[in-house]
Formats: sequence, structure tokens, C-alpha cells
Amino acid sequence: MKIIDGKAISLEIKNEVKKEVETLLEKGIKPCLAVILVGENPASQVYVRNKKKACEYVGIKSLSYELSSETSEDELLKLIDSLNKNFECNGILVQLPLPAHIDEEKVLLAIDPKKDVDGFHPYNVGLLSIGNAVLKACTPAGCIELIKRSGIDISGKKCIVVGRSNIVGKPVSMLLTAENATVTLCHSKTKSIEEEIRKGDIIIAAVGKPNFIKGDMISEGAVIIDVGINRLESGKLCGDVDFAECSEKASFITPVPGGVGPMTIAMLMKNCVSACKSQNC
Repeated sequence: MKIIDGKAISLEIKNEVKKEVETLLEKGIKPCLAVILVGENPASQVYVRNKKKACEYVGIKSLSYELSSETSEDELLKLIDSLNKNFECNGILVQLPLPAHIDEEKVLLAIDPKKDVDGFHPYNVGLLSIGNAVLKACTPAGCIELIKRSGIDISGKKCIVVGRSNIVGKPVSMLLTAENATVTLCHSKTKSIEEEIRKGDIIIAAVGKPNFIKGDMISEGAVIIDVGINRLESGKLCGDVDFAECSEKASFITPVPGGVGPMTIAMLMKNCVSACKSQNC
């Protein structure tokens, strides 16, 4: 069994992005990412801080907008509109979740699809579904990179995705299909879900339930990518996969933390540079 090191692979990607940024700077082009945070959610503040650090590391200019939780939807939409029109800004990221009085869907739709570095705009989701996306949802794209950079061939494999969210489950299913996998998307209404999971050569868990996938639910030698981040009552972080049990049978497995998490930010940096290149080159 091999533990897939998300920190090492994400650093590899960030170093590749750094070289791309250096090449753009030589041409007088500086990639720029605008990050908008509304409210004082502690987890969101940590994510935003990590995104700023990553920008600094790869050489991307970062514009930071930290707004109070009282900010109106209209004020937020006006800010997005001004960033859409700002030629210096190549990517716009609105940190979710937003306060209850703001319509998340409306906000995401307001972002120019060419600057949608999260890959959540329906236009980019549509391009993803036909295999033409430049800006792919970061966490799903990170999952694919973890698999490929670990030397695992996806083509022809049976891939089981557990969870059908718009942020992970659905897009990762489309990306796996583009890699010629045979994909089964499982969810709360799936009958005999344990039997389905057991068929998987590659299992991607994104269900949001601590230790949901047990050792007896996977086949010998399966590849396990655990997207879940859950905090137990003890304060300890765990994934959607029972790591202790599944690591006994898996050929490859991601830990939590240190697996998929670091990849999301690395892929965000990659998206920002892709957006900058498509806008300038």
C-alpha cells in the first residue's frame, strides 16, 4: 500500500506554475487573482490566507477584498462587476459559504466565465461536460492529478464516485469519463451502495460522512481518493474513508489531511495562469 502525498504533488504543480509565471513576466504579463471574503468565518479565513500564500509562492499578484458580513448582495455584485471590467485582474474567486442573505448562485453567475478560476460557472461546467474546459473545478481536477502523477492509469478502469455534489461528485465523474474510465456515480438513493463500491478499481469518496467507507466495502488493491474533511468531536480531522481499515486493502490511498486538500489550491494557481494566458496570449 502506498500513501499518496498530496503535499508533495501539489508542490510539484506549484513549481510548474511558478515557471509559467516567470515566462509570462518576461513578456510583461503579470497574472492576478482577486479573492473576495464576506464575513468572519474562521475556516474561510484560513482558506483565504492559504490562497494568498500560494499566490506569493508562484508569483501571482493577489487582490484581497475582506468584506463585513453586513455587506449587501448588491454591493458584492457591484464589486464583481468592477473586477470583471478590470483588465489587470485575470481570476475572481468568491470564498464560499456566503452569509445567508446573499444568493450564492446569483453571485457565481455574475463572475465572467473567463475569470471563473473556481470552475463553478455553468458555462465552464458545460465546457467540462463536452471535454473542452480550460478552467476546471479545482478539487476534481486535483483528484485526477493525484491519480495520474502516482503512475495510475485511469483508462478502462471502473471508477466509483461516492457523492453527487456540483462541486466534486458530478465534475470528477465527467473528468474520469474524459480519461476513458467507466464511471458509476453513487449517492444517498443508490441501492446496494456497498456492492457498487466493491466493484471499483478507483474509488473517489466525496460524501461528507466521517469514515463512511469501511475496509469490507472495497476490493483488494483498490485506489482510494478521499475528498472528505470532517472534524470529529475529539477535534481530530478525518475523511469519508476509514483510513485504518481501508489502508490494509488499498494499493494507493490519500490521507486526511495532506491528500486532496493541498491539491485544490495548487489547481487554483494553475487555473489562474490558464485564465491569464487565454486573456493575454
